[in-house]
Amino acid sequence: MLIELHNECGDIFTVIRLLWIDPSGTDIVTIDLNNSKAFPVLQRAEEIEAALTEQKAFIIDTDPYAYLHRPEDLIPETHRNFRDNAWNKIALIIESGYKAFFPYERGLLVRQAIELTGSNKPTIYQLLRSYWQRGQKLNALLPNYDHCGGKGKKRNITKKLGAPSKKTKLKGEPPGININEQLRIIIVKSAKKYHEKQKLTLKDAHQRMCEDCFSVKIKQKDANEIPLLLPQEQCPTLRQFNYWYYKDRDLKKSLISREGKRKFNLSYREVLGNSTEMAPFPGALWQIDSTIADIYLVSSLDRSRIIGRPVLYLVVDIFSRSIVGFSVALEGPSWLGASLALENATTDKVKFCQEFGITITTEDWNCNHLCKLLQTDRGSEYLSNNAREALKSIGIEISPTPPYRPDWKPFVERLFRLINDEVIHFQPGAVHKPKERGERDYRLDAIYTLDEFRAIMIRLILYYNNYHYLTEYPMTKHMIEDHVQPVPSELWEWGIRSYGRPRQETLEIIRLNLLHRADASVTRYGICLRVKGVNLYNRLRYTCESAMREQWFIKAGMKGTWKVPVAYDPRKPLVIYILLDAGKRMEVCEMLPVSKTFLDSNLEEIMDHFAEQNFAQEDAQPNQRQAKASLNAYLKQQKTDATEKTEKARQGKSKQSLLKGIINNRKAEKHYEQDKNARDLRPEKTADQLETALPIQANNQYKDTEEGYIPAPEETEMLNEVIEGMWRNDR
Repeated sequence: MLIELHNECGDIFTVIRLLWIDPSGTDIVTIDLNNSKAFPVLQRAEEIEAALTEQKAFIIDTDPYAYLHRPEDLIPETHRNFRDNAWNKIALIIESGYKAFFPYERGLLVRQAIELTGSNKPTIYQLLRSYWQRGQKLNALLPNYDHCGGKGKKRNITKKLGAPSKKTKLKGEPPGININEQLRIIIVKSAKKYHEKQKLTLKDAHQRMCEDCFSVKIKQKDANEIPLLLPQEQCPTLRQFNYWYYKDRDLKKSLISREGKRKFNLSYREVLGNSTEMAPFPGALWQIDSTIADIYLVSSLDRSRIIGRPVLYLVVDIFSRSIVGFSVALEGPSWLGASLALENATTDKVKFCQEFGITITTEDWNCNHLCKLLQTDRGSEYLSNNAREALKSIGIEISPTPPYRPDWKPFVERLFRLINDEVIHFQPGAVHKPKERGERDYRLDAIYTLDEFRAIMIRLILYYNNYHYLTEYPMTKHMIEDHVQPVPSELWEWGIRSYGRPRQETLEIIRLNLLHRADASVTRYGICLRVKGVNLYNRLRYTCESAMREQWFIKAGMKGTWKVPVAYDPRKPLVIYILLDAGKRMEVCEMLPVSKTFLDSNLEEIMDHFAEQNFAQEDAQPNQRQAKASLNAYLKQQKTDATEKTEKARQGKSKQSLLKGIINNRKAEKHYEQDKNARDLRPEKTADQLETALPIQANNQYKDTEEGYIPAPEETEMLNEVIEGMWRNDR
């Protein structure tokens, strides 16, 4: 036992260790703990008891020599050898019992120990004193090597410290310099300037220090100054530079100065807390984040078209580590993708999975709730007015993390890595390593559509929620008592049983606040969805009961179009929801059959399809303009040639003569066209057959007149004239 004695002023007078108590309890033996020449002292027990009662003495619970009493495997072998050798010198005295506490008997025992071990009297007394003051155990004799030297004390240096170098020993070169206070300041300032701020290596920082402080500036002929370094033995060595920099630096300030506060907080700061402490029950705190998935997808409208990498949103419950919602979209990161992930968290997962051909039970993914607090990064999609107002309407508080601090959302960030490592990196079209020269382009391996990738994500989430073992989850005492396994689904169910089910809202309220908003045009062709950035006019057309009952489409044909607000889920463009009565209620609008081409497609794919069509149209414009230019040039040339020929044919003719023969000219031209375009279906004759053919009659079948070339009358000529006369009379 250690007892602290105080003087009359209340200050600590001395600290004694209780070594022995008389069997009668009358006398005790103590020793002063801090006196280097102390011996055991016999005292009355009642004196110490009285001091303790009067609070002039106090029992000390902390032993300053407790560190000596440690397991053997933690004690170096040289220290153990020293201890055992010391014990052999005083063993005779200690084993004699209480006799060693009395001066006369102790003197006799010390002489016997000297004769037996050959040691001297001061050594024996020093070992005895160490044994009694340090607790009367074997390890009390361990050496104080850690107290050797002048640790932390400044010394007057008269020669070069450290072992001499080989050059000094073998060649007699100067040994170098010691680092005094002035040189130490130069080293520290140079290291901060060049290593921490300018991010040079310590070797380069040492070089710059020598150029600045241990050199002579020499001017060259071109007026430039160059540093002439002092001899090596007059400059601090690189080893000295490193030693004093590491000895005096503030590690935190050094890392912040060199790496920046953002990287320090992300990679080096101490992590002493746990996010689970912020989420005492399911739904107390959710984390949401997005990433660009490491996989290329194809279009469901045309699988030969690669549509790029989707944006993946995850919503994670911090209490149970369950994935409660997700979304996969082509647009983003944006509030659209985030709102879809939150809407998915409130969706009945049994019905949701059925849409992708996956059959589950409620226990497999039992989450269709809302959270109390949503932790996000500082992305614009979360800090926008639309996001804040929507979350406020459904009673969710938003908690943005500080800038550049993804480590404040560790669980959702870790899940992105898990998804990549477990599934995505092993799928066709995955981006899991830099493409090397000569390798096949991984984009050409893309095979999955958006819905197929969503089905893969659902399977992965079901596996994670129900079977992933959380080895580092901080289990509570009550969880251990209830034999809860650290699996997300079990933690979620246990939390609901223990703390109650999180909040729920009606489907209409969720859709009204979280689905994407847009305007639709009421036209005679239907309710046409309008999406910013893509021309969907008259391409996605819908109808509803109110429109048919109130004859909206007929009114639009008479008075013109007008806009109505709608909400929609881009994953399911089959239906949209029109907002009526200033947004107080919603009505379902179903897609018209004329737009059913896009029945099984996502809105992102539809928009991508039309955008691709617009690109194709723009790409075709140069060829179209070139073809139009060629046509215009041909028409211009034909006009010029025809004008010249016609003017040449009309030379010498009057206007009256040109207008007089129009009817006859028409007849002649018609007969000429008939003969020219007539088809002779008889087999072609050979040259011999043509020579034996009958000669042409002498009477001319055709005649030339002043009005032009007129063919001879045929049998139908008279009938044609009669029909034309009747037609003219009727006109």
